[in-house]
Amino acid sequence: MTLTQFKYIYFLGIGGIGMSALARWFRINEYVVAGYDRTSTTLTEALENEGIAIHFSEDVEQIPALFRESPAETLVIYTPAVPNIHAEYLYFVEKGVTLQKRSQVLGLIAGQMTTVGVAGTHGKTTTSSMVAHILRDANVNCAAFLGGITNNYGTNFLLNEPADDLRSVVCVVEADEFDRSFLTLFPKYAIVTSTDADHLDIYGAHDAVLQSFSQYVSQIEPDGVLFMKKGLTLADKTSATVREYSLEEGDYHSQNLRIEQATFVFDLVHPNGIIADIRLMIPGFHNVENAVAAGAVALEVGVSPEAIRSALSDYRGVRRRFEYILKSDSAVLIDDYAHHPAEVKAFLTSVKALYPDRELTAVFQPHLFSRTRDFAEGFAESLSLADHVILLDIYPARELPIEGVTSELIFRDVKSKTKQKCTKEELTDVVRQMRPSLLVTIGAGDIDQQLPALKSLLSYQ
Repeated sequence: MTLTQFKYIYFLGIGGIGMSALARWFRINEYVVAGYDRTSTTLTEALENEGIAIHFSEDVEQIPALFRESPAETLVIYTPAVPNIHAEYLYFVEKGVTLQKRSQVLGLIAGQMTTVGVAGTHGKTTTSSMVAHILRDANVNCAAFLGGITNNYGTNFLLNEPADDLRSVVCVVEADEFDRSFLTLFPKYAIVTSTDADHLDIYGAHDAVLQSFSQYVSQIEPDGVLFMKKGLTLADKTSATVREYSLEEGDYHSQNLRIEQATFVFDLVHPNGIIADIRLMIPGFHNVENAVAAGAVALEVGVSPEAIRSALSDYRGVRRRFEYILKSDSAVLIDDYAHHPAEVKAFLTSVKALYPDRELTAVFQPHLFSRTRDFAEGFAESLSLADHVILLDIYPARELPIEGVTSELIFRDVKSKTKQKCTKEELTDVVRQMRPSLLVTIGAGDIDQQLPALKSLLSYQ
């Protein structure tokens, strides 16, 4: 299959972060694009403002006529979150229209270029957006398909400049292990940040997760490079060159790491020297490590050390990744997308290092019933780093409830000074009573909808 055989591209689940990036790519490349999603969001509104027709009810009649009248020239791209009993999905199957998963189409697009694939159960979005920002800032012709909205560019998609030889274009892709999506990619350069157990609703067991990552790195081009977090066991799974990185050890690592005026400053050590005094605008020990990996790839692509220092010092992060919502003398509010015990631990550890003299209050919204069931003990241990914990109900996302699985599984083992449960609707009143000087909200669900009210509350205390 080639993309040139299609004129019309229809998205089932167009509002997803990865799907919307693909929709933008097709629109910019002069395909006719339309789509469906369950609910209107800021992302779907942005797509509609760019000229893409979107509807929000499961209704075949609302599919634009051009798509229904031209089945041979129509490609339907769908997300795994769309059930196979969806009325529009069934309609396209019945009409013989070509259907492809998002990951399959992303593989086709990226395969035309020199691909940098950023994989791992944590840190993908930040690391891939760092790589893309360094390349763009250094005037490297690049495209990027990212899993979050970058604060530098206000988008999850960067378009490359036209090129006679697409292999001269570097395509940065967030390589997602969910549903084994990253197995459609064959990168020249690959970063693997972590291979922890996650998505066990898909994989069943950690061994299956590791097997999937092993297959992914086996697909790196033979003359390519794997940049692997030190301690991972993937080196013998690839014929590519393997280089290790971490916060303190490896071919690439940080040294002289310190905090100056609530900013992380470090030197990046690489095989040919040191890039000194990199100042990260986004805090976090884990983000320093992500920056080390991004800098390693940029050096391999040919970006100068000076350009890497400049770009990283200007990198402003991704929405909902260690994002400051309020920063004043009286109150600090930080939001983070962490939804795995290791991510929660990394986030809270960094917050405590930044503000050692303030008591830390953490609001956590568990994401998925299955993830809560599988990692309840780990979540409780990580959340116990906070002085005070407020636990919300589980955000179900794509799942139906599982009997006996509630946030109580986490709550009962939290060892913080104080802990309490509440609903989203009760959260503002709970926080008003506590009047915290350092508040963080954590989770991959819709907890960010509470941020305007929390910011307003803390701004006037």
